[in-house]
Amino acid sequence: MKLERVELILVELPLVEPFETSFGRESLRPCVLVKAQSDGLVGWGECVAGSGPWYSYETVETAWHVLRSFLIPTVLGRPLEHPETMARGWARVRGHPMAKAGLEAALWDLWAQAQGISLREALGGVKERVESGISLGIQPSLEALLERVERALARGYRRVKLKIRPGWDVQVVKAVRERFGPIPLSVDANAAYTLSDLDTLKALDRFELMMIEQPFRYDDLVDHAELQKQLRTPICLDESVPSPEAARQALKLGSGRIINVKPGRVGGLAAARKVHDLCVERGVPVWCGGMLETGIGRAHNVALASLPGFTLPNDLSESARYYRRDLVEPPFVLNPDGTLPVPRGPGIGVEVVEERVERATVRREAFTP
Repeated sequence: MKLERVELILVELPLVEPFETSFGRESLRPCVLVKAQSDGLVGWGECVAGSGPWYSYETVETAWHVLRSFLIPTVLGRPLEHPETMARGWARVRGHPMAKAGLEAALWDLWAQAQGISLREALGGVKERVESGISLGIQPSLEALLERVERALARGYRRVKLKIRPGWDVQVVKAVRERFGPIPLSVDANAAYTLSDLDTLKALDRFELMMIEQPFRYDDLVDHAELQKQLRTPICLDESVPSPEAARQALKLGSGRIINVKPGRVGGLAAARKVHDLCVERGVPVWCGGMLETGIGRAHNVALASLPGFTLPNDLSESARYYRRDLVEPPFVLNPDGTLPVPRGPGIGVEVVEERVERATVRREAFTP
């Protein structure tokens, strides 16, 4: 079997409701899908880069360029091998982890199908269900947020995460605690604070949060280590861990006690598994973060979260949380116990509905040897 064709597809999907963080407000989600074909099989991947360089320097346009010009040419026409082996061809391309992760994901799906196994099995996952948490964006009012928390708890989510920023933090958490008591609760700052905000961050300590996620700059490990010394609440690192090597450095410095693992951020499923393995070795809990993925990216994340070290609820909501009609069938639906089932079929285990993909497509380009 050889890799006969790779196609890039830029899609845009409206969100069920706007999602706001300290970066800004998003109502329309663009993403680059990667479709890889070999011997009658089709593998799908999703690049999670966004429209602008807010979370990461990568965007849908930079990812398209890097995939088209540098990554896809290294695998076209090659025998279909293990994804880690095929990915070695782009090792000299510095950075661009989201572009790499999108292509690698399609190769994982294709390779697992060729082996007749699920992606969960290919990655070494052991769980049939993964715990699901929900991430709630900044709301127009406190009452609106409390209503959203109530709905999330009624739906069965096992953890509620609140997006915060200066001015929308301590009082917000206080109100949620007063209304809902000792629910599993965390906050995510998306790098909105500095050490000058130490008093605010210390004030969050009294609310018994599961974690405070990424309070400082996306490229910082030193100030996070200083902050962690002064807080009882675990710091969870997200943007500050763009690779397995960064994870090693963060743990050595004591920059946090938890790591959020996102395949797109660290360069793919293989790299994400390395971060997982390192954290298991060090006794550090991990969980899988989300990037507003369609069902394609969600299927990859759910398979990853089936690894044994993912012991905290993941940012893996059901499909209807973000999209009225997801791109896959069956959609991901929350179980009554607050978990999502891990697909058992070959590859990602869900069917990509190409008619829906076509309807959402803005641009596409195919590549052959």
